Amino acid sequence: MTSMGNTRRMMSVGLIGAALALALAAPARAGETPTAATDRNAAGWELTPTGTDARFRGLAPVDRRTAWAAGSKGTVLRTTDGGRSWRNVSPPGAGELEFRDVEAFDARGAVVLAIGEGEASRVLRTEDGGATWTESFRNTDPRAFYDCMTFFDRRHGLAMSDPVDGRYRILATRDGGRSWQVLPNAGMPDALPGEAGFAASGQCLVSAGPRDVWLATGGGATARVLHSSDRGLTWTATVTPIPAGDPARGVFGLAFRDRAHGIAVGGDYRKDQPSPQAGAVTGNGGRTWRASATPPPAYRSGVAWLPHSRNAALAVGPTGTDLTTDGGRTWRTVDTGSYDTVDCTPDGSCWAAGEKGRIARLDRH
Repeated sequence: MTSMGNTRRMMSVGLIGAALALALAAPARAGETPTAATDRNAAGWELTPTGTDARFRGLAPVDRRTAWAAGSKGTVLRTTDGGRSWRNVSPPGAGELEFRDVEAFDARGAVVLAIGEGEASRVLRTEDGGATWTESFRNTDPRAFYDCMTFFDRRHGLAMSDPVDGRYRILATRDGGRSWQVLPNAGMPDALPGEAGFAASGQCLVSAGPRDVWLATGGGATARVLHSSDRGLTWTATVTPIPAGDPARGVFGLAFRDRAHGIAVGGDYRKDQPSPQAGAVTGNGGRTWRASATPPPAYRSGVAWLPHSRNAALAVGPTGTDLTTDGGRTWRTVDTGSYDTVDCTPDGSCWAAGEKGRIARLDRH
């Protein structure tokens, strides 16, 4: 890398770290203006040695020391030392599975979702840090294709499938993923022709609080977000300004910092296609969405609110990381590394993962 490239990298690192430090700082008193963090508090994405070339689209950091990642070739990794080392805890015999989502409860308990048609869609669970795994669900309907999963708490969770008989299928657990049941679809709106979810980042189904959950769609004439306030029994659908109308376009990732304030990102995942209006925001739980005034400049598949921040968030995709400090209204690119998904923890760390074994950590020093 040239010296100019190094300078640009240091600037982007500082911008991300400064935002994280600012988000973690005490709120300004009335009439005061928050200031950027000093260099000593700035940090940036720091790649961690994973020892694999798997592509990680599933990511579940627990805290600044513990995180899980799930990816291609049936790969599951776990760290308990902040990413300095990763342990391969992949389920035996899972090499043909594509893990696209993981939800972790702590350093020992996690649930992973494998995607695909028919029996390729599965859920596996561990209670001993990945030493052993139990398959708790295997899809037997050839029409179903599961994409994403979310948990409200340690017991209650949902997984979603692309439409079956014209409606999205929702799978539910009440015992931490030990057993699953398909919910009735009477409260699910009809899917649009060609509409589906994107298993790109584990963020096409997200929750906030004990009962609210949102589902992101694309591929249809419009890109929609569906919302349920009763853990998936009844849903309402709202059109977003993110372009769709093609199987490669739509909303790819969602993040809600509470049951009202959310961010949607997406675009067109094809490298040769532009992604205008790749971001949108809501302040009323998804009843309405408005386009970002300055959206991310390219397709983005993952998004996460910075810890304890009302306005700062990160969005990631194959061409870079973008930062917003105004709740998703405007974005600017702060890093050009390739990532598919991003998530942050309550104790002040953010993590990103993507292709070629890339997993990175961001923390305020």
